[in-house]
Amino acid sequence: MAFSTLLHCRPTPFLFPPAHRSPSLPRRKPPPLLNPKPRKPNSRIPLLRTNAVSVQGAVSEAISLIQSTPPSWHSALLSNLLIFVVGSPILVSGLSLSGFCAAFLLGTLTWRAFGPSGFLLVASYFVIGTAVTKVKMAQKEAQGVAEKRKGRRGPGSVIGSSAAGCICACLTIYGVGGKAFSQLWRLGFVASFCTKLSDTVSSEIGKAFGKTTYLVTTFKVVPRGTEGAVSVEGTVAGLLASIILASVGCLMGEINVPGAVACIIASQIANLGESVIGAALQEKEGFQWLNNDAVNVINITMGSILAILMQLVLQNWLM
Repeated sequence: MAFSTLLHCRPTPFLFPPAHRSPSLPRRKPPPLLNPKPRKPNSRIPLLRTNAVSVQGAVSEAISLIQSTPPSWHSALLSNLLIFVVGSPILVSGLSLSGFCAAFLLGTLTWRAFGPSGFLLVASYFVIGTAVTKVKMAQKEAQGVAEKRKGRRGPGSVIGSSAAGCICACLTIYGVGGKAFSQLWRLGFVASFCTKLSDTVSSEIGKAFGKTTYLVTTFKVVPRGTEGAVSVEGTVAGLLASIILASVGCLMGEINVPGAVACIIASQIANLGESVIGAALQEKEGFQWLNNDAVNVINITMGSILAILMQLVLQNWLM
């Protein structure tokens, strides 16, 4: 009975006290996404692109101008300016400030008349002439036969050394004589610088290495640096210099092989004449005006005219 009663009794469920629950908090809504303001386009980028395009266009225009054929005054001025800026360390070693300005005018005129090939010829003349002037400078200064300003040329020297070449350049620019004479003016231009380079090299090498120097009019032995004096070493060096520069002119297309031969022969004859003038007249009474610059003008003019005359004779003989 008791057992059956126990079976039929329903157990009273054990009630735990309800757990304490905190009141539900309202869910926070996520903050709305900040919509950033649209970025303004960088105004400097188009400006930089525009500047880059304009610089590129200017460079292209400058290159086209430099390469223009035939050369114009604008292309000659621009080309000469760029070359003088880049080559200024070399130029100032052989030129005074006023000589630098005179050389700039010469370079512009040369480029306008004969283009890059004529300019390269003059540049070769300048480099070789400056180099030999610096040879044994201390020895020359000790003997009192060195060029002034340690060989840095002034405007008088630049003009005196290029007067005939400048005349030939002007004759070419203005077409004097037409096409028939244009090649003769080129020949005269090359011959003038061959003559001057030969004179410079023979003089500087003779003063540096000449064992015995002779007065050209009497063959009397005289000290180095005497006006009108010549030496075997200087004469040979001067001949080689004229051959080198005439070859440069030939390779650059300024003259042909017969023209190069004419330049070499004319330069040696002119240099001999210059030595005679120096020995007979220079530093003599009544000829004080006949300084080195004046003698240079006479020398290179003779070389230029002789080369042109030889070319004319050769042309008439072949015809």
